[in-house]
Parts: sequence; structure tokens; C-alpha cells
Amino acid sequence: MKFKTLSISDSETLIKEAKPLILDCRDLKDYKAGHLDDALHVHEGLKESLIKRGDKQRSLLIYCYYGHASEHLAEFFSDFGFKQVYSLEGGYSSWKEKHQAA
Repeated sequence: MKFKTLSISDSETLIKEAKPLILDCRDLKDYKAGHLDDALHVHEGLKESLIKRGDKQRSLLIYCYYGHASEHLAEFFSDFGFKQVYSLEGGYSSWKEKHQAA
């Protein structure tokens, strides 16, 4: 595996310290209903642009609904040479649950 799965707290640290590019791979309707701050919605054009012109040294934090689809996308970007790729463990549902309880 060329990417790492990060817990919510480790992801929060990454966001604070490394300012990663945050990618939301849920469907557009759910993205519009709510997403992590500064997250970009993943679509084919964005994937193509990142592969061709993206900074492969910049950290990527990818999330989906529950943490499974984001692992596939994390592997995809790792295969294209991105060096620091992370998948959010538990996905947006876990993130939202933690932050609503706070």
C-alpha cells in the first residue's frame, strides 16, 4: 500500500500542519450538503488535472462516505506518483459524528 489511512485526530493534525489538498470523492449532492473546509469535489476533470499538473509533493487527504472508496482513490493517486497520500479512516460520516459531538 502506497498510501496511509489516518484517524480523524491525525487528519486534523495533518490539515493544521501540512495544509494538504483535501479531496471529497462522495457524490456532488452530498458534497454540496456539507464537506470538510477547503475540500474539492473529485470529478474526472479534477483527477486529470491533478495527474498532469498537480504538485506531487503536496499531501493529499482523501475522504468518502465511510472510508472505503477513498482508499481506492488514494491508491490511484499513489500509482501516479503522489508521495504523501492519505485516506480518512471512517470517512465523512465519522468526521461529522466527531465534530457534532464536540
